[in-house]
Formats: sequence, C-alpha cells, structure tokens
Amino acid sequence: MSGVILRAVKENDFQSIVKLNANEVENTSVMDIERIRFLDEISDYHKIAICDGNITAFLLAMRSSAPYINENFRWFSNRYKSFLYIDRIVVAEGYKGRGIGSLLYRDIFNYAANKNITYIACEINSAPPNKPSQEFHTGHGFKEVGRQWLEDGKKQVSMQIKAGIRDLS
Repeated sequence: MSGVILRAVKENDFQSIVKLNANEVENTSVMDIERIRFLDEISDYHKIAICDGNITAFLLAMRSSAPYINENFRWFSNRYKSFLYIDRIVVAEGYKGRGIGSLLYRDIFNYAANKNITYIACEINSAPPNKPSQEFHTGHGFKEVGRQWLEDGKKQVSMQIKAGIRDLS
C-alpha cells in the first residue's frame, strides 16, 4: 500500500495509541497511558502506521524472554522456548481493508527473520468469534496450536503460531 509510513513508536504517540485501542477494546484489552508505557518498555517490536498524516494502526510484540504477565503469553511460554508474541494489532475503523495490517505483518515477519526468530505467536477470539481476525491470520499463514478459556469461561481464544519465518522483502 502506498502512502503509508511505518515507524517505531515514540512516547508522544502513546495518547493516539490508547485512543485507537479503546475503539477496539472488545477485540483486545483495556489500555491506558501507564499500561502502554509499560508494554512499550518491554516490547521487542512496536510500530505505528501513519496514513493521511494520522496514526491509523499499531502493532505491539514481545520476545519470549520479556517480563510479561499475561495468560496468553504464559500459554506460549509453557510450550515454546523462543517466539515473538503479538500482543495486539489495531487498525482504525476507517482504514480497515486497505492493507495496513498486512503491511505491518510483512514488516514484523521481516523483523523476525532478521533476528532469527522462528515462531510468531498470537491469539484470536474464538468464542465469541472474531471472524475478520481469523481470516486475516489464516491468510498470513498462522495455524491453530491450541485453545484456552479466559475470564472464568466467558471467552475462548485460539492460540496461533506462524512458523518458518522468512524475509519477505
């Protein structure tokens, strides 16, 4: 996609990221300024997409060695020695379907290949289902490797892995 700039997140981007995240909270988790500051600090990859002069998307990922306390991250840590965990990807409502998420994923796949990271992990809501996310991740080569229930059985997630990461440039 032309006209989109990807760059590393800066502290003055945090407010825009929190706002973007709030608009998608049913598919991700709540995040305030303190939380994004902490997640940015422990992340291995954290980039934004800028389109039309606005922050329109972000992707945040941690290495398996990160001091991250999260049920889904723990699930992968118990099964995989080394991985890059996509904590969240959010694309602004008016920019979905324009290839921005795919652009961020190509970038993180290249990043992982350059760092010799073999596995990229993430989860997708399966109950209630997040069909757009399921289709997006399947289209990018992710495969289900398990499921787990969260929030006292109110939500189920599909644990996904993309293996054999290679440079796509």
